[in-house]
Amino acid sequence: MAVAPLIAQVLKRHAVKVTFFAADEPTQVGDGSLGQHWAPWWRERAAEGHAFASHTLDHTYWRADLPQGQFRVKPSAGPRAGQTFTLSAEQYCAQIQAASDRVQTLTGHVPLPLYRAPGGKTSPALLQAAKACGYQHVGWAPAGFLGDELSSDTHPNRQLLDKALRDIRPGDILMAHLGIWSRQDPWAPAVLEPLITGLKARGMCFATLREHPQYAAWIAKHPRTPNAAAR
Repeated sequence: MAVAPLIAQVLKRHAVKVTFFAADEPTQVGDGSLGQHWAPWWRERAAEGHAFASHTLDHTYWRADLPQGQFRVKPSAGPRAGQTFTLSAEQYCAQIQAASDRVQTLTGHVPLPLYRAPGGKTSPALLQAAKACGYQHVGWAPAGFLGDELSSDTHPNRQLLDKALRDIRPGDILMAHLGIWSRQDPWAPAVLEPLITGLKARGMCFATLREHPQYAAWIAKHPRTPNAAAR
């Protein structure tokens, strides 16, 4: 969350609405990205009209499919961070749901019935398990990988910006983070603002996944209701 306030300023300045996929990860300041320290930040984004979706509460990476519909996983946050263990389909769904519920409690807004697996790592069985509990997975376009988690030594900001401006096409889903611990030269807002202005100059606009034709029908058919804590 180190650059989250700066990202919010850029998005607001250019009237860009995005979809935030949230997990409760360690932060440099506060009690985790979905903790009370950052609750005002999330509420402000909700008031601005952004959308929200799950990234699994403990940033739980899928590692492998196992017999009997189970999955080997390794979360990078939460009480079992760094451990490899097994989850049933129901338990994996609970990880998706828990992040969605937490965001709903913080913002008072109902997240979309979508989720993104950490690292984008999935299997057909994992995606089917998520769909069975009401969540469709969202990836990103090849050009939409904006590279903010790559080394700034080998992928400087100028190179990432030029590549994105050259390759992004209409309908592409873009993916970036609210801060990457390992990147020495932060991607945002150095690349974010010129990327937005550059794509707008090409005649493009921005919208949340609520409006994306690939997901609009699923969202309409899987409405979610407010949880008790968010009412």
